[in-house]
Formats: sequence, C-alpha cells, structure tokens
Amino acid sequence: LFIDHGHGVVIGETAIIGNNVTLYQGVTLGGTGKEQGKRHPTLGDNIMVGAGAKILGSVTIGDNCKIGAGSVVLKDVPANSTVVGVPGRVVIQDSVRLFDDLDQIHLPDPVMQDIENLKQENARLKKRLAHLENSVNESRSSYDDN
Repeated sequence: LFIDHGHGVVIGETAIIGNNVTLYQGVTLGGTGKEQGKRHPTLGDNIMVGAGAKILGSVTIGDNCKIGAGSVVLKDVPANSTVVGVPGRVVIQDSVRLFDDLDQIHLPDPVMQDIENLKQENARLKKRLAHLENSVNESRSSYDDN
C-alpha cells in the first residue's frame, strides 16, 4: 500500500487492501451506513485510486483497476477496468473502451440552427406578405374598375 499525499485519506475498519495499491489524497474507502458486519470495500492487487475518489460500501474492486479522481464507486468493479464519474462507471475493460469518445468537432451548433429556423420563418412571412399585397392590389383594382 502506498498513500501519496495522505491528507484526508479515510480507510474504513473492515476495508481489505491488496498488494501494490496506490491511494492519492482525499480517498475514502468507506461504508454507506446501510450494512452490518463487512461494510467497507475490498481492493484487489495493482490498483490506483485517484485523488478524492470515494469507494463506498462492501464492494469489490478487481485486480489491475484504476479509479479516476473524484469518482464515486458504489458497485463492484471487474478486474482490468478503469472507472470514472459520479456514480462511477466502467469506461475501459480489458484495454477496450466501452464508450465512443465525444466527437467535439461535429457537435450540433444550436445558434446556427436558430439562424436557419429564422431564415425559413422570414422566407415564409415574405411569401405571405407578397400574397396579401397581391390580394389588396387586386381588391383595389376591382374597386377602381367599378
């Protein structure tokens, strides 16, 4: 066990920690307050837990896992996984990404969509105005003829 910058690290009474585990500052291996008996996490071998991560309850973290900084893990994590987020979710397992990366270059542009909608509305209103002007002109012309 290696605790890097150990300030704020909490290790619950019934936690079990394997070999070659690194905990960074602010990590909590805690309980949820709902369990009796074994109420803290079990960490396998070769695990890295990022700063501020919380692993809560009687969950098991498999061997060779990484827990991202600030993550909150409430469920078991399979071996060879990377977990991130609140609540924590597995994003890499056995070196395979489980989710596609966000394509930030091709995101929809809501401002451009609003401009396109306004252009269409403007074209519709121009067409309606032209139709109304024609109707008024025809009415005047038939009135003038009489």
